[in-house]
Amino acid sequence: MEITGLRNPLLQKVRKAAAAGRPTEDGLVVAEGPHLLEEALRGCWRIVQIITTPAGRNKYADLLQHADAEIVEANARAFESIAGTEHSQQVLALLEPRVWNWNDLIGRRTFVLVLDGIQDPGNAGTIVRSAEAFGATGLVFLKGSAHVSNGKLLRASAGSIFRLPFLEAVSVSDFLSNIQSGLTLYVLDMHAQTTINDADLTRPLALAVGSEGSGVCPELLARAEAISIPTAHVESVNAAVACSVALFAAQQQRSTHEPV
Repeated sequence: MEITGLRNPLLQKVRKAAAAGRPTEDGLVVAEGPHLLEEALRGCWRIVQIITTPAGRNKYADLLQHADAEIVEANARAFESIAGTEHSQQVLALLEPRVWNWNDLIGRRTFVLVLDGIQDPGNAGTIVRSAEAFGATGLVFLKGSAHVSNGKLLRASAGSIFRLPFLEAVSVSDFLSNIQSGLTLYVLDMHAQTTINDADLTRPLALAVGSEGSGVCPELLARAEAISIPTAHVESVNAAVACSVALFAAQQQRSTHEPV
C-alpha cells in the first residue's frame, strides 16, 4: 500500500524527529538519502524501516534488496513532506542505533575522542569522520554537544557514526570517573605551551576538544595535559579542523611506534 496522506502517523513521526534532530519516540534515527543507507548497511546499526517513493524503489532496487527491513512506499508529495534536504533523494531509513558501553571504547591501543560542547552538528560530524579515518577507538559526546541523531551530523560523518563506538550525553563527572588508570587525558587548548609535536601521543589516551569560543570546561582542564596546535598568522582554527589535525598527528606518532 502506498502512503498518500500527509497526516499519515508514520510520516508525522518521521517529520517531527527530523525537524528536531532527535530520535523518534521509539528511539529510531532518521537517515535520509542512499549514501547513508549504504553506509548503514556497512555499519552495526539495525535498519528497521525504509520509506521510499515508487521511483525511488526502482532507482535503488539493488541497494534495497540488501536491507533486511520493511519497505514502505509514499507518493512523491508525501515523501517531500518528510525530506530534510533541499533536493529529495527519494529514500529514507529509520535506524536503531547500537548501544555501546565504556568497555567498547577501549581498544588494543586506546584512543578515545571527547567532544565537549561541540554544538554545531556539521563540525561534530566532521570530527566523527576524522576520528574513524585516523584511528580513534571510540567517541564520547559530553552533555551539551550535538546529538548523534541530528541529520546534519549524520551526513557530515559520512557513515562513520554507524561504525565507531560512542557514548552521548555523558556528564563530565561520569567521564572522569570512568577514565582508566594509565589512560592519559589531553585537551586541545590554543594557549598551551606544549604542542602536539612535543606531546607523547603513542600512549593510551583520551583527547578532548571544545568549541572554538569556549574551549574545554575547567573540570577537564584541571585533570588533563593541555596541548596546542602551532598556527601562523591566525590565533586558532575551528574545532573540526583542530581536531582533525590533532588526530592526524596522533596517527603519525602511533603508526611509527607499533607494539611488537
